[in-house]
Amino acid sequence: MPSGHANAGYRRLFDRSGLTFGAGFPLTGTNRSTPDPEAEIELAKHAESVGFDGLWARDVPTYWPKFGDAGQTFDTWPWLSHVAAHTDEIALGTSSVVLPLRHPLHVAKSAATVDRLSDGRLVLGVASGDRDPEYPAFDVDPDSRGELFRESVEALRTVWREDYPELEDRWGRLEGDLDVVPNPTEETIPLLPTGNSRQSDEWIAEHGDGWLFYHLPESTLESYIRQWREATADKPFAIAIRVELADDPAAGPEPLHLGFRAGVEWYRDYFRRLEGYGLDHAIVGLQNDDRERAFETFAAEIIERV
Repeated sequence: MPSGHANAGYRRLFDRSGLTFGAGFPLTGTNRSTPDPEAEIELAKHAESVGFDGLWARDVPTYWPKFGDAGQTFDTWPWLSHVAAHTDEIALGTSSVVLPLRHPLHVAKSAATVDRLSDGRLVLGVASGDRDPEYPAFDVDPDSRGELFRESVEALRTVWREDYPELEDRWGRLEGDLDVVPNPTEETIPLLPTGNSRQSDEWIAEHGDGWLFYHLPESTLESYIRQWREATADKPFAIAIRVELADDPAAGPEPLHLGFRAGVEWYRDYFRRLEGYGLDHAIVGLQNDDRERAFETFAAEIIERV
């Protein structure tokens, strides 16, 4: 779908007529301890070489064992800068930056830095967060998440678009004598609210450059995309889904947490249906032990044939 956004990463993901695919870090599957950065980078380069269009890093400030994982462990911004240095054209995304836990001026500067270092490949998924103990750890009232999220989005847009901006909110005050540099490669970095982010659908349609969602039952996803198309015909819809490829290409689906285990034939039909509903991008979390082979198989049997 034509996006109209000049950001190179956004164009890579969404300026195409069909469904595109990304991969979510940690690519090696190590999400409770620190993954091997060399192995992660090798898989990132491999994913780009076989045809994936995006690489997505999660923002998990602290490790809460009850929740089950620590994301890719490494902090989002230096990690994506490292990935940018070892890849060429693949889009780099966050899925997603927890805005109420980060000062928007820090987010604005860090994101613009990664965007510059990657030649405009950064796309920002943004969220209100869902790990309960993190809010008192950062002295944030969890009941204020929705308002903080909106204020942060407004602050990001303002400091990216204006030189020496004037802005006042609960985060602080800018009086026109300070600037936030560097600037992004384009006027703004694309923002994709994640889930509901404690906002109305109307707010997300007006203020987001797309909508990023979690895995949903197929009928629910179809309904969400239909409603999204009614609200905004030209902004993309993306999901994240866990995928385990069965050895039998004809194997039917078995449910996983936020995804399925199934053969490539079922997955081809599944993603063709989602494309028919209007899905623009799928962030795939591959669960197979042999990740290099899984990337090759997914690319050859699904990406190239969907």
